[in-house]
Amino acid sequence: MPPVTLTTARLVLHAPTEADVDAITEACQDPEIARWTTVPSPYFRQDAEDFVALVEQWWEDGSQTVWGVYADDVLVGMVGLHHIGEHPAGGHAELGYWVVADARGRGYLVEAARAVLDWGFAELGLARIRWQAVVGNVPSARAARALGFRFEGTMRRGLTSQRGRDDGWLAGLLRDDDRTPVEWPLL
Repeated sequence: MPPVTLTTARLVLHAPTEADVDAITEACQDPEIARWTTVPSPYFRQDAEDFVALVEQWWEDGSQTVWGVYADDVLVGMVGLHHIGEHPAGGHAELGYWVVADARGRGYLVEAARAVLDWGFAELGLARIRWQAVVGNVPSARAARALGFRFEGTMRRGLTSQRGRDDGWLAGLLRDDDRTPVEWPLL
């Protein structure tokens, strides 16, 4: 499928391009991004070049949809639907994201992710979107809760990265869920 551009009140979301390589490289120097995501660490310019090429491939084959998040034409994060799967009863995917340090706390992530969730349910016909994070990633959990995800549990050594295996939190959002935030036992 061709890449899709989404817009919100303050943001534009589009697939990252070669023009974003330096900004992605700089953002991924943040130890918090490396700590909580699967981006390589250390992160080199070649990693960003490879990532941009992968995003293009993922859009083409429909396996993943990744957007750069831009406020006033400045890259402030990435958000995507990963591991998209089809099923006659409705597909599924995983929501993933990161935000640059200077943009945290401004509500950009929830605003961007809400647009991506709406698009995934409406345009891809997804029935379920899951969120998962390394245990301890409270900022990510707060964002997922704000988006209406329901906490489902902890996976023992359920997440893998170049660090090895980590315990992971898991939450889900169904197409017909009321997205009003509910209590999570860990927050």
